[in-house]
Amino acid sequence: MTEQPLKGKVALVAGATRGAGRGIAVALGAAGATVYGTGRSAEGHRGEYGRAETLEETAALVTAAGGHGIAVRADHLVSAEVAAVAARIEAEQGGLDILVNDIWGGEQLFGWDVPVWEHDLDKGLRLLRLAVETHAITGHHLLPLLLRRPGGLVVEMTDGTAEYNATRYRNSFFYDVAKAAVLRMAFALGHELGPRGATAVALTPGWMRSEMMLEHFGVTEETWREATAAEPQFGISESPLYVGRAVAALAADPEVARFNGTSLSSGGLAGEYGFTDLDGSRPDAFRYLVDVEGADGPVDPAGYR
Repeated sequence: MTEQPLKGKVALVAGATRGAGRGIAVALGAAGATVYGTGRSAEGHRGEYGRAETLEETAALVTAAGGHGIAVRADHLVSAEVAAVAARIEAEQGGLDILVNDIWGGEQLFGWDVPVWEHDLDKGLRLLRLAVETHAITGHHLLPLLLRRPGGLVVEMTDGTAEYNATRYRNSFFYDVAKAAVLRMAFALGHELGPRGATAVALTPGWMRSEMMLEHFGVTEETWREATAAEPQFGISESPLYVGRAVAALAADPEVARFNGTSLSSGGLAGEYGFTDLDGSRPDAFRYLVDVEGADGPVDPAGYR
């Protein structure tokens, strides 16, 4: 029987419909957890992306992986809806062990290399609300439940490590500010939660093969390497399950508090814990990206997997 170190643990993955959120939910389920997955895209209700993935599909995948998946539709910009999620978890489970804040929803709201004075202001402000305000609302309502049990873990999902982002412009003013804010959230929560027996970290995947990214390249998870013919750097990409395994490893680590308030990456944690991606490799995207910047010629991603 597969080891399930999170058997009996309760997790909430906010933003679990697709991408990293789905990968994290499934990995936590494979480790034995009961996983509540929230978001706006559920059966009969499509979110802003208008895509077909649903929370119910994620919940079914969690259960199939060996956990217990529970889909709860909620808009994390609406405080009352998030409060209702917290009340339901309290009533059904009595507490919470793992909170993953993976709410984003900004893929269609920012322009690449568009300066703030030329950027659509409404879209930029909407991005900040989705990427920052939702995380604050979620923490406000769910953290009291998490603090009821010793050793709780909060994972704030972002793009880029604190070290990488500190010296690099990330796509646009609004995108950059959003990702920096989430990094600081983990730092601030570390100060607030650490003395109370819980741990907060920021976590970034590398170049993730989300559903939208695979569609962009016209490939599937099974055929993704075909995309490297047009974009060789895609060879460093990783599946959503990879960062999911990173979260599961953190949640199962009795000494996870050593990471409190810090910024982590899926590739870095694979080296720490020894887990792999679906193909048995350990891609380290941010180490690769740094080396590519300083290289005189092409750098083979295969050396970083």
